[in-house]
Amino acid sequence: MTTKQESVQPKPTLLQAVVPLLGLLICLGGGYAVMKLPTQVCLLGAAAVAGFVALWIGIRWEDMLEGMIEKVTASFGSILVMICVGAMIASWIFSGTIPMLIYYGIKLINPRFLFVTGFLVCAIISTFTGTSFGSAGTAGVAVMGVAIATGAPLPIAAGAVISGAVFGDKLSPFSDTTMLAPVAAGCDLYDHIKHMIYTTGSATILSLAVYTVVGFTLPKESMSSPELVQQMLGTLETMFHFNPILLLPPVIVLLGAFFHKPTVPCMLLASLVGIALGMVFQGFSFVTGMSAFYSGFNVSMTGFEGEVIPQINTLLNRGGLMGMMSTVLLIFCALAFGGIYSRSGCVTVILEKLMSGIKSVGSLVTSTVLATIFMSLVTGSSYLAILVPGEIFAPAYDTFGLHRKNLSRTLEDAGTCVVPLVPWAVAGTYMASTLGVSTLAYLPWAVLCYSSFVFAIIFAFTGLTIRTASNEPLRRK
Repeated sequence: MTTKQESVQPKPTLLQAVVPLLGLLICLGGGYAVMKLPTQVCLLGAAAVAGFVALWIGIRWEDMLEGMIEKVTASFGSILVMICVGAMIASWIFSGTIPMLIYYGIKLINPRFLFVTGFLVCAIISTFTGTSFGSAGTAGVAVMGVAIATGAPLPIAAGAVISGAVFGDKLSPFSDTTMLAPVAAGCDLYDHIKHMIYTTGSATILSLAVYTVVGFTLPKESMSSPELVQQMLGTLETMFHFNPILLLPPVIVLLGAFFHKPTVPCMLLASLVGIALGMVFQGFSFVTGMSAFYSGFNVSMTGFEGEVIPQINTLLNRGGLMGMMSTVLLIFCALAFGGIYSRSGCVTVILEKLMSGIKSVGSLVTSTVLATIFMSLVTGSSYLAILVPGEIFAPAYDTFGLHRKNLSRTLEDAGTCVVPLVPWAVAGTYMASTLGVSTLAYLPWAVLCYSSFVFAIIFAFTGLTIRTASNEPLRRK
């Protein structure tokens, strides 16, 4: 009976498809930006608008619920990784691993090169591990610690960290989105990775240029505070005992990625090893370690009796399984809206409208970019932002005689890269909560995240790096 009702589901009009989007803009613009209401409440309001429109179209509540469940199921893997990263951050602070990285980072990194260094370190780690979450949550946290100590602007540091983390998330063969995009487009994984080098490489060069210039043009006095640096170094030395063995947890994660082991078990193992190291080298108790693992680390756990400066609290009071729960709630609220909106058929109507104006290769790639960004904004999921446009636009690439790797590359340029810039997306909420900088604050400085799809559009209109179905360069007429 359900199958019969689904088969005759009425198609929304363009007006019906647009109303929930207007509701989303009003709820977030008025509720979040103006009235300062919690984002979760605003997203639930937008989901209610989408629900009323779905009823107007003729969709049953059971079908809406099914749509929400589908979205949660599709994002569950990312949510689970995010929760585990929260526990891993707390356990690595407990062990002294992250404090040690911050300590030597402050001593060794020239503030002028902090942004470039943050980009490169996070790019290398995310390439080896295949996860932007793990890269930003470990090396990224250390980079933010150095930024706080040296007085570097935090939004720029966060933008550099996220750009580097996304670099590896795009190009690593271990990344789930890197594997998903060629599946959605129907091409080979390594053809996809090689083809992304053009757009991602161009965006990387631009990012490094921006971070280098910014590092050298910021006033010197704003980039260093000797008193604060010495105070932070002294506090970290007093709170923790440093030893090269404390690098074991990151090594476990890197080895797990190298040998293609499941991400979540590797993170949990690295977390437990971190707790064991905290007991051995820091003298903390097992009960304190489990408390940090669950609730997050707190400097009071160290037994430090001196005055703790706010910067140390900002750096170390974080993580834990529960530390990610408000972010998880936000994601569920966003998926409620996305599930109802997609299940009602409104997404298809909007994407079909985009496809109706395609007349050239340039407009095809631009439409793919817009559709992928649209899915990122609506669903907050990089998986759905890649899968849905990939399925819809694939025939159009065949019609234009283009190789499918052009499609897979564009899906990642506008999907994997844009989701961290969406305040209510899984990646956006994670990055903001982990790095301590709001999404809109770091957005202008996450250069790779938006320049990737800009280069994709430029290359499409010029024909540069575009390949035909026979893998030949596109000849412009």
